[in-house]
Amino acid sequence: MDDAQAPAGGADGGRVATGQGAPDEPLPAEVLAALRLVSTATLTTQLMARGLRNTFLVGLRPLNSGSPRMVGTAFTLRYIPAREDLDVLSVFRDPEHPQRKAVESVGPGQVLVMDCRGRGRAASLGGILGTRLLRRGAAGVVTDGAVRDSPTFATLGLPAYSAGVSGTTNLVQHHAVDMQVPIGCAEVAVYPGDVMVGDAEGVVCVPRELAAEVASDAVAQEHLEEFVQAQIEAGAALPGVYPPNDATMTRYRAWAVDNPPPLG
Repeated sequence: MDDAQAPAGGADGGRVATGQGAPDEPLPAEVLAALRLVSTATLTTQLMARGLRNTFLVGLRPLNSGSPRMVGTAFTLRYIPAREDLDVLSVFRDPEHPQRKAVESVGPGQVLVMDCRGRGRAASLGGILGTRLLRRGAAGVVTDGAVRDSPTFATLGLPAYSAGVSGTTNLVQHHAVDMQVPIGCAEVAVYPGDVMVGDAEGVVCVPRELAAEVASDAVAQEHLEEFVQAQIEAGAALPGVYPPNDATMTRYRAWAVDNPPPLG
């Protein structure tokens, strides 16, 4: 939601390539539960309060508005521009081809995040690979390029976000080279193991080491904003309510006694 109140914070400066913990390590259940409750807008506010301003993957839209909210850890795949002498249809017969190997390596709860350099003339993957990811338990697909077989994605039940659609096969524009390396997706740095959260507005990347505290504070922020929203709907003016002053916070705490936050 909006920015009723967010904790002050600051970025830590540098970070290791995969954050804290192994990139394929599952998120704690309580963190997953909290992130499924909150919006990407709220998460960007919490990240900004910690000094991170470039975390929302602008321009990516869900391929199925009815799919469940996406929460999972990033499994990255990097593409470079295709070259005609290398990118021919026969390369897909090689099980070690990076695109095919990535799909067969994504594990339960992971999100395949692809760096297509923002190029959407050809698809980054299609419906058969999306179906395979779903069967492997993937939590979603994110690309700053295009996908094809979009009608399949619209009914697949796998959260998928792209910058567009294209019927043109992957090899026309993209050459897969690396997986599980830091990438840029929609001009946002994504490290293996970072937490990808998607809703109807788009996708935000939460650094793995911040996920637990950001999730907790985001739930608290939205609980406060539920109260603030009710005050504004009742006719209150913005000053002193949004952001809340001490008097508003006193009323909020009294209200919260009978209206606890969803995770207690």
